[in-house]
Amino acid sequence: MKTGPVLGIEGTAWNLSAALFDDDLIKLVSNPYRPVQGGIHPREAAQHHASVISDVIEEVLKGNPAPVAVAFSQGPGLGPCLRIAGTAARALALSFGVPLIGVNHCVAHVEIGRFASGFDDPVVLYASGANTQVLGFLQGRYRIFGETLDIGIGNAIDKFARSQGLSHPGGPEVERIAKDGTYIPLPYTVKGMDLAFSGLVSAAKNASVPLEDACYSFQETAFAMCTEVTERALSQTGKDELILVGGVGMNRRLQEMLSCMCQDRDVSFSVPDPQYLGDNGAMIAYTGKIMLESGSTLPVLESKVNPSFRADQVEVTWRKEPASPDRHPDVNSARGAEAMIRFSGDNASKIRVSKRYRHPELDKKLITERTRAEARLIAEARKTGVRTPVISEIKSDTIVMEHIRGIKLKDNLTLELLEEAGRMVGRLHSAQIVHGDLTTCNFLVKDEKIWLIDFGLASTSAEIEHRGVDIHVLFQVLESTSKDPDLLKNAFIQGYQKNMANADEILNREHEIELRGRYL
Repeated sequence: MKTGPVLGIEGTAWNLSAALFDDDLIKLVSNPYRPVQGGIHPREAAQHHASVISDVIEEVLKGNPAPVAVAFSQGPGLGPCLRIAGTAARALALSFGVPLIGVNHCVAHVEIGRFASGFDDPVVLYASGANTQVLGFLQGRYRIFGETLDIGIGNAIDKFARSQGLSHPGGPEVERIAKDGTYIPLPYTVKGMDLAFSGLVSAAKNASVPLEDACYSFQETAFAMCTEVTERALSQTGKDELILVGGVGMNRRLQEMLSCMCQDRDVSFSVPDPQYLGDNGAMIAYTGKIMLESGSTLPVLESKVNPSFRADQVEVTWRKEPASPDRHPDVNSARGAEAMIRFSGDNASKIRVSKRYRHPELDKKLITERTRAEARLIAEARKTGVRTPVISEIKSDTIVMEHIRGIKLKDNLTLELLEEAGRMVGRLHSAQIVHGDLTTCNFLVKDEKIWLIDFGLASTSAEIEHRGVDIHVLFQVLESTSKDPDLLKNAFIQGYQKNMANADEILNREHEIELRGRYL
């Protein structure tokens, strides 16, 4: 359906930007807020936006056709900034007598990435100041496969940069200085498809090394974490396209890591032009256009901004459900995100594969530590009554174990099996073992019983937080891949409560962890 140009207004945080978009970008104008020192001050940013928004919109519209609709960033973002953009959009829509469209900022990053790349059904790494998420389209929504459990990658870089007296934004300066650095070990925190940066920031700030070494090692560690969880999402979904979006996507080293990983997995990779990477009006205008064409408009009385607006809350009416990936499994081997599995008779050899994108020292450390820990914790879990493969041999990068000929739980999601999975994880947590990667691919179903595999990210912990995160990983997978996640989660909870004494405390913590991702 041909509609005409759509005006888009972006004002979630630091950048006040507007654009006109029809079949292609007509005009884009931006006027970013630049703090005198430190990071973004929401009230100051809103005052800046209010002072420049009329001029920005006037420049975009000057000499161009009138818009057939007005789109604005409805959230997530900083409330004071969102309200400036929202107020202007409502006034313009009423003045022109055209529809109003409320656009989710995160979804707009994804859609402008799809437009720029030409990709149909990619996995998306969204890396910006406040956000670090891995997303993909499934069952009518953009599902969040994994995300930061504390702060976004961009904010993490800025916090580290400020501690070193570098200017805001810190990303370009850290990238420049890192070119002359050498590697030092820093905390590497990955939990399934989720990740956390706070420990990394603290360690880098306090490292007694030259600044170039701290910058280099910060990037090598943080971006390897982002690449690992993205690869895990590609493995889980079977998708063969990846796009990188968000302001941090301008970093060349992050692009290099993702490109290297995609080459090794035979996955197509794309990064939009720089004008589309940071927050910009073009992504709001383009997403508003495709929403308008699918009939997704917004009454003015229902156009309140939403600072906590998540991508997975948006009903995506403009996309069709993609076909299932065409997979032809090899009966003699299987490939996950970090290992190859080779089958021989009744044995399965899990061989951890070196990652070219990771620094060699970090790569070797992760392979060795994860192999040793996995072998030990598989054996300990088995002693608690959890069904795991029996191990017959351990090498530096390889575990030879029993071949469990079952199907993945993701392909047989029933309430009965989820309740059994809950009982199993309850036994595991009672023994103070945290699996670390509780996805539905790591439960195998054989003879109507469940086996738990892939303890590669497992650890021992009595902390409520760690066990809450463990369950959060599973719940997030259920949310992103199943049609009835609430029913399945409730079944798991029933089983978990039967074998875990303080189950309610841990489940409450899981809910707190979920809320942390909903944008402060």
